[in-house]
Amino acid sequence: MKPLAAVPLLVAALSAPAHAAEAGKPPRVPAGTTAAWVVFDRQAGKFVAVKNAHRKYRSASVVKILIAIDYLERRKGVPPADANLLKVMLRSSDDDAASTFWDRQGKGQIIVRTARKLGLSDTTPPPASRPGFWGYTSLSAYDIVRTYRYLLDRADARVRDTILGHLRKSTPCGTDGFDQTFGIPDAVPRPWAVKQGWSGFGTTPPVRCNGEARAVGAPISWVAQRAAGSGVPDYGRPVLHSTGLAGKGDRYVMAVLTAHPTGGTWSSSVRRTTTLTKDLYRSVTS
Repeated sequence: MKPLAAVPLLVAALSAPAHAAEAGKPPRVPAGTTAAWVVFDRQAGKFVAVKNAHRKYRSASVVKILIAIDYLERRKGVPPADANLLKVMLRSSDDDAASTFWDRQGKGQIIVRTARKLGLSDTTPPPASRPGFWGYTSLSAYDIVRTYRYLLDRADARVRDTILGHLRKSTPCGTDGFDQTFGIPDAVPRPWAVKQGWSGFGTTPPVRCNGEARAVGAPISWVAQRAAGSGVPDYGRPVLHSTGLAGKGDRYVMAVLTAHPTGGTWSSSVRRTTTLTKDLYRSVTS
């Protein structure tokens, strides 16, 4: 198995001049939006785009990858009911499925275990006062890219194939009715595998997505989570994250994390995130 690049390597990369500009014009971040991204080119064996790589964001549903890794690596077999929960959690970002695993596996201890095993320097559990809110896990673009590289290069084939197999079949719609084709799905040509995250837009989408996605149960109220309080990155601001693998042979590992102005609409936030992702992908492939 190939070792993952250590954190100091990225620190060194961050000090190098204009890495994204070497391949093309780097993305422009709109006023009022904060963004972070990391792109690792597996063919070249190096980071090709980096911005605010270690800036912490609240994870929203991106944490579901860590929940799945922890579950699969602590068991040799998966009962059919749990296999279905994993499927809908990873493909359709089902919140109820994530909460089932979160409660069963020890809540924040899931994050402690996976961060230690994968060497995630910026990933921490939700605040102690809100142990049930898995979406308040803090993480960074660097740690997300490191997680995908762990799945590709170090994880057992059973774990890798299960998780990435579902992410390659991400549904257009989340089970909460939100359209999850922003970012990579709309900005990057196939093939890709994606895990999206969104938080701070309420529980009812402005326009319900019409794709096929079956809800396991009632979604978690992100309104309630937003009211939870301090200690959470970008508290009170809506966030949209698009992460995954892109290109033939999973050449590019990408993480684009964004926080938008308080009160920002779903449509405007999606537009900004997708444009950023499209410009980022062009900058590293042109």
